[in-house]
Amino acid sequence: MRMRRLGENSQSSYIHAVKRLAAYLKRSPDTATVEELRQFQLHLADTGTSPQTINVTLTGLRFFFCYTVGKPEIMGKTAPVRTPRRIPVDLSIEEARRLLECASTAKYQAALAVAYGAGLRVKEVTHLRVSDVDSKRMVLRVDQAKGSRDRYAMLSPVMLKYLRRWWRYARQEGKMLEGGWLFPGVQLIDPLSQRMMHHAMVAAAERAGIEKRVSMHTLRHYVPFLTMSC
Repeated sequence: MRMRRLGENSQSSYIHAVKRLAAYLKRSPDTATVEELRQFQLHLADTGTSPQTINVTLTGLRFFFCYTVGKPEIMGKTAPVRTPRRIPVDLSIEEARRLLECASTAKYQAALAVAYGAGLRVKEVTHLRVSDVDSKRMVLRVDQAKGSRDRYAMLSPVMLKYLRRWWRYARQEGKMLEGGWLFPGVQLIDPLSQRMMHHAMVAAAERAGIEKRVSMHTLRHYVPFLTMSC
């Protein structure tokens, strides 16, 4: 997996898939047969495993048998599960305003504004550096985004206002290193954790009285007022 430069989350889910198969077989997973793999998929379905989780598990097992142990034929009787299409939860303009206003600190206000306004994934937000903000061209540089590709994202005047407010406070209070992470964690040499971002967003949604089931991914679905001028 490291040779193929898979992301940390992919590696973790693939390893979990193999562990799950080993627990089902009660022996080394590389000894599984075609029929046992089919029965394992049926077992996942019968025990209420969601279609998304089944597909992720099968993807991990396919990597294991195709590349790790060189037995691609073992997956011959398994097949991806159709997943239901659902309309994503999004926020109204007013709900988005309340969410940002109710963030606990200037750092979380700025981080959530970037996630919402630029449509960034949570890992892309937490791994931004101060030097990634280009206020002259009004863009954010996103290093090694999904697919290990660099890209640029839009930086609106409203987002820049949140970022400058956070930057001034962080520099004054010594909460940001020169050229370091834009959103540092408890230790300034580390980026803000994705878990802390999620907790901050959930807490802000509760304080804002938003009853929808929101997550960091929700912020990527709708970007109205943060794309406007101040």
